[in-house]
Amino acid sequence: MKLTLHVWRQQGPEDSGKLETYKADNVSPDQSFLEMLDEVNDDLIKTGKDPIAFDHDCREGICGMCSQVINGRPHGQQELTTVCQLHMRQFKDGDEIFIEPWRARAFPILRDLIVDRTSLDVVMQAGGYTSCHTGGVADGNALLVGKPVADYAMDAAECIGCGACVAACPNSSAMLFTSAKVAQLAVLPQGKPEAKRRVKAMTEAILSEGFGNCTNHYECEAACPKGISVKFIAKLNREYIKSMIPSSTE
Repeated sequence: MKLTLHVWRQQGPEDSGKLETYKADNVSPDQSFLEMLDEVNDDLIKTGKDPIAFDHDCREGICGMCSQVINGRPHGQQELTTVCQLHMRQFKDGDEIFIEPWRARAFPILRDLIVDRTSLDVVMQAGGYTSCHTGGVADGNALLVGKPVADYAMDAAECIGCGACVAACPNSSAMLFTSAKVAQLAVLPQGKPEAKRRVKAMTEAILSEGFGNCTNHYECEAACPKGISVKFIAKLNREYIKSMIPSSTE
């Protein structure tokens, strides 16, 4: 296949940046999107030009570092797929592809397609840790967790923290990400002792880091490569309201 790529190039956070056009010839439909970019970079290096800077790590759809907006959609057009698992068979010969970084105030662009997602780490760190001591394996297994609860927690825990939900949201909200982290612990016995403190701290962190609020567009769920449901945002809201109610021990 022969493709035309329009790639966002930006030398640093203070630069304005612009789209630059490149030709990708002899693209195999069996290549992943990142492998295609690797070949484009090889050609740029051979001609003495700067390669396109982009994030990547596992290339197995696990880490979520391959954060790119492809033709206006975070991680591209294929549902439940990260960029590294997006294959070129999803495109046609002669296609024009627009490749941009995540767009959010909380994700400043470092260079080209790489953004600083430290703000998500700040939200996670605000959540803290659990103080439930399970002892050995046998003691841990003694904490009975029903299957519906375990399934619910595992569904929330599937979030890889890539930030696609933020990039897709017109408000740049991190509510889906935060709700997944809150919900998985809120329903488990290990997470209940710090539940009130956790939801308050993480909610304050998403506000202080410059993320917007949720206005129920549901773009976050549509863009999520792991299909995290917006039902967890409802859970986050309920947990936050509960945290405002004084307990009998307070």
